[in-house]
Amino acid sequence: MTTVAPSAYHRRVAGEKRAAILSAATGLFLSAGYDGTSLARIAEAAGVSKATLFKQFPTKAALFDAIVTESWQVEEDAGPEPPAGDLRAGLTMIGHRYADLLTRPGMTALFRIVIAELPRFPELGEAQFSRGKMPYFTSVSRYLAAAHAAGSARVHDADLAATQFLGMIANFVFWPTLLLTDWAPARPAVDQAVEEAVATMVARYQAVVPASAG
Repeated sequence: MTTVAPSAYHRRVAGEKRAAILSAATGLFLSAGYDGTSLARIAEAAGVSKATLFKQFPTKAALFDAIVTESWQVEEDAGPEPPAGDLRAGLTMIGHRYADLLTRPGMTALFRIVIAELPRFPELGEAQFSRGKMPYFTSVSRYLAAAHAAGSARVHDADLAATQFLGMIANFVFWPTLLLTDWAPARPAVDQAVEEAVATMVARYQAVVPASAG
C-alpha cells in the first residue's frame, strides 16, 4: 500500500489550524486557567473540530508542551550562526535575538499561566523549564564554550557565563512585564540593554591577545 504525501495545500491548512489551536489555547489558559479550560472549548475557540484537535494534541499536557516549545523557538531564518571567533559580534547577535524572543506576543502570558497554575500543576513549570528555557540556555552556553575553544574568549564556566548574559537582558526586557502591565521599553532602550550586556561580557570574558614582541 502506497502512502501519498500531503500536498503543499494540505500542509498549509494543517499549519494554519495548528496555529489557531495554539493561539486559542493560550488565550483560554490565561483567562480561564489551565484547569478550567477543556480541549473541547479550545477546539470551539480555534474553529476546528474536536477530532482535528485530538489528532494533533491528544492531551492538554501535549498541547501546553507544544505552546512552550514553539514560543521558545528561534526562527529558522533568523540569520547566520553567531561567530565563535568574534565574541562581541557573536554575543551581539545572540543578545538581540534573545530580546526579540522575550518580547514576542504571548511570552509574558505564557509565564503568567505557569506561575498561576504551578501549585496545582507543577508539570507546567517542568514543561516551561525543560522544553523552553533550558534548550535555549544550552544553546547560549554551547556558543560560549565554542568561543573559548576558538580562542576569542576565556570562559571556564560556560553555564555561569550564559546565566549572567541572559539575565542582564531579561531583567530589563522581560521580568518587569510580569508585574507591570504597561512595561514596554522602546526599541532603542532594548538595544541599549543588549549593548551594555555585551560590553560587560566582553570586558569580563574576551581573550586578551598578547602584545607581539619587538
